[in-house]
Amino acid sequence: MREYGFLALDIDGTVTNSKKEITPGVRSEIKRIQEAGVPVALVSGRPTKGIEHVAAELDFDKYESYILAFNGGKIIECKSGKVVYNQTIPVSLAKEVCQAAVEYNVPIVTYKNDEIIATEPDNKYTKIEAYVTHMNIRGVHSMEEEVDFAPDKFLFVDEPERLEELLPIMQKRFEDRLNIFRSEPFFMEIVPMGIDKAKSLDRLLDKLGMNSTNLVACGDGFNDVSMVNFAGMGVAMANACAETKAVANYIAPSCDEDGVADAIKKFF
Repeated sequence: MREYGFLALDIDGTVTNSKKEITPGVRSEIKRIQEAGVPVALVSGRPTKGIEHVAAELDFDKYESYILAFNGGKIIECKSGKVVYNQTIPVSLAKEVCQAAVEYNVPIVTYKNDEIIATEPDNKYTKIEAYVTHMNIRGVHSMEEEVDFAPDKFLFVDEPERLEELLPIMQKRFEDRLNIFRSEPFFMEIVPMGIDKAKSLDRLLDKLGMNSTNLVACGDGFNDVSMVNFAGMGVAMANACAETKAVANYIAPSCDEDGVADAIKKFF
């Protein structure tokens, strides 16, 4: 078997089960390979604060492991707390995104000072983001007026069929300026150009003297397709979307059946 040297893990539906919990089996296997000297990265669309408690539960601060927040727009070395990479959306472009949200009448979310900023704080999907990330929501009347800083990302939050219709429109509108995709049926991610999970892992692996052939990547969602396809061993959970399964080398048991633990035992 090829010897792999780096493990990248999505969080929701991968590391955590359907109850948003890390099971003892998954926790012990992730800790085991870190103790053996294998770096692990949590690679998520979540903001940094929404990942930190997961990393803490897995003792990332004791090992050479990483947080890749905002789909990889921000890379943090957990042991030192050092930000090794950060790319944001320029203010002028961010205001264009806010204008598009008004034009298309879609709720929009971003992040500032460990808060979720939302045009519709009571929106059910905004509340899901707050629950998952353990962050408070602050409602704003005008996102365009609020955004006087360079945000890490935006979310459009709406019904799946509405976002499915809107996705190609937004992609065409911001073509070659922003990367736009869905991470969940009800979340449209809007991130800096050149940011996706695969590209960010490529940057980190290069820094560490490794490449994609050294990588095992596990995921389940739309935004995991790039990293599962990029990895030397791409792993999709049994609960993954069809697009992620289609590019995977291996289908692991579901997130409710310790799928990550299964993959670690198989490939490390």
